[in-house]
Amino acid sequence: MAKPFSMKYIPAAALFAVIALLVVSCGCTGTSPAPLLVATPAPVTTVATPAPTATPDPYPLALAPNVPVTFGTGTKTGEMTMYGYTVRPVYTWVDPSWNSPREQVESSKPLETQKGYNTRKPGEGNTFLFVYVNVAATGTEAVWAPSPQNVVVVSEGKTYQYTSVASAQTTVDGELGKQYDFQLGAGGTGGYVQPGKSNNVRGFLIYEVPAGFSPEKTYVLASPDARTQGIWKLV
Repeated sequence: MAKPFSMKYIPAAALFAVIALLVVSCGCTGTSPAPLLVATPAPVTTVATPAPTATPDPYPLALAPNVPVTFGTGTKTGEMTMYGYTVRPVYTWVDPSWNSPREQVESSKPLETQKGYNTRKPGEGNTFLFVYVNVAATGTEAVWAPSPQNVVVVSEGKTYQYTSVASAQTTVDGELGKQYDFQLGAGGTGGYVQPGKSNNVRGFLIYEVPAGFSPEKTYVLASPDARTQGIWKLV
């Protein structure tokens, strides 16, 4: 007579196989999902902006206004000084030989007559710079004064020569003295300065410079003699 079916007679290996089959049929096993890949951002390269480089002072030893430069040798010595400046958009002047309309028309540049005075205007975008210089003889003999042609203005790396007025008789409105060059000999190109303060040669020189020039970056260069150079900063 056969024995009735009983769970206790199922071998352990068969039981494990049944359980595994049930797990698979229930969907409890399967392939694991692929890991999520996160892109690593590329490193950001920061380029430092260099600080602006200051323009070097072309004349670090330039003198302040009113500081004299000595020149000459032996008994023939002198001092030259730049003692100030004025900026003028225009200036007016009068001269006995240049006051008629006919002579104005014959001049190199058209001029305007205003109550007996002539008006001088600079080129477009420019202005007039008046520089004041003084030359004194400090020795016991007369000294040759520096030529005005040896006095130049340097601003922002550019050099400017002075522009002369009409003649030694020219009077510029608002100026007490004369133009420096016409204080020296015939034609204003040079001359001797005698000892004594009353014989000092003192006057202005006129330069046409850009209207936006910076006085802090503007210099007056003069060569009183072959061995000496004076350099002054406007301010």
